[in-house]
Amino acid sequence: MSALPSKGDLRKTALDARDAMEVAARAAASEKLGARGLPFEVAAGAVVSGYSPIRSELDPVPLMQKLAAQGAKLALPAILGRGKSLVFRAWLPGDRLTMGPLGILEPSPAAAGLIPDIMLVPLAAFDGLGHRIGYGAGHYDFTLAHLRKLKPITAIGLAFAAQEIKAVPALAHDVSLDYVLTEKKAFDFRNL
Repeated sequence: MSALPSKGDLRKTALDARDAMEVAARAAASEKLGARGLPFEVAAGAVVSGYSPIRSELDPVPLMQKLAAQGAKLALPAILGRGKSLVFRAWLPGDRLTMGPLGILEPSPAAAGLIPDIMLVPLAAFDGLGHRIGYGAGHYDFTLAHLRKLKPITAIGLAFAAQEIKAVPALAHDVSLDYVLTEKKAFDFRNL
């Protein structure tokens, strides 16, 4: 009997598929997803957190710009350290960003802190049940578990269709997503 692939193996396979996409195709997919928007109405004044894309991640900025035009407040995460919840700081397109501790751009510590109503979540891979594989540090799982004790938060994974895998070996501490949006489809996992 063959062993099931590890999260690390699945992460590598999905990231290889993402990296194999041409830069123009990734940019077009980000624009298409942004033009389509979210599969539900966002209340005016709702706080939507995105992320600063790294490597070949889907760029959330087109979607964030559309949501801001519809009245959402925008935020980006800042990393305080491993095992700590992310914090979210107000951000507008064009705001100057600073280099965070992991080399990811984030708003200035002087920017207003916000708690998101909707979190746009980067990922390496996802499955048809709303499980995701991140990059292994657990920042989003920890943050979602922590913040959902304070208020309801809708977690939306953003990915390219090429990042979908058959099954994620989810563990007890892994937090499921409410939706995953790709350039091809909107997956709704809320009633699973």
